[in-house]
Amino acid sequence: MQLWTGLGNPGPQYAMHRHNIGFMAVDAIAEVHDFAAPKRAFQGWIQEGRIGTQKILLLKPGTYMNESGRSVGEAMRFYKLTPADVTVFHDELDLAPFKLKVKTGGGHAGHNGLRSTDAHIGPDFRRIRLGIGHPGHKDRVSPYVLGNFVKAELDDLTDLLGAVAAEAPWLAAGDDVRFMNEVARRMG
Repeated sequence: MQLWTGLGNPGPQYAMHRHNIGFMAVDAIAEVHDFAAPKRAFQGWIQEGRIGTQKILLLKPGTYMNESGRSVGEAMRFYKLTPADVTVFHDELDLAPFKLKVKTGGGHAGHNGLRSTDAHIGPDFRRIRLGIGHPGHKDRVSPYVLGNFVKAELDDLTDLLGAVAAEAPWLAAGDDVRFMNEVARRMG
């Protein structure tokens, strides 16, 4: 069993924020792979399903970004999983828009959702870094990540989310490199 968590903020006013691309990714996976309807649990929403031979739990913490780790840690302990069983989908300022990288472990680079998850389960979880680009100056980071994707970005966003969902079987199987390569191929 694996626990895949999307980071974001709950509520319709945040739905299209760049900071919520993690929520968008797990929603796309749930839809494409026909997961069960979400249920309230672990201070968030959880959906169960299968991708290939793997049972996957999709979690969207309802704790707001800065406290995401509380929800992740609670679910991980309940299912007796280890950090190695946890995958976190999150926005990444230091990647070009709509690029994707996968890595296991590492720091949080100032990302409060990752900082909270590190604090609750340690750093040794897999991260799906979803590029949103950088606004150019650190003073503009907060309004940028808490701003909506703009109309001109929506086709690329849709393409990325579709690619992540379509290629999720590689992620479920633990083939991170093939997953990255197939997503990049779909993105052209």
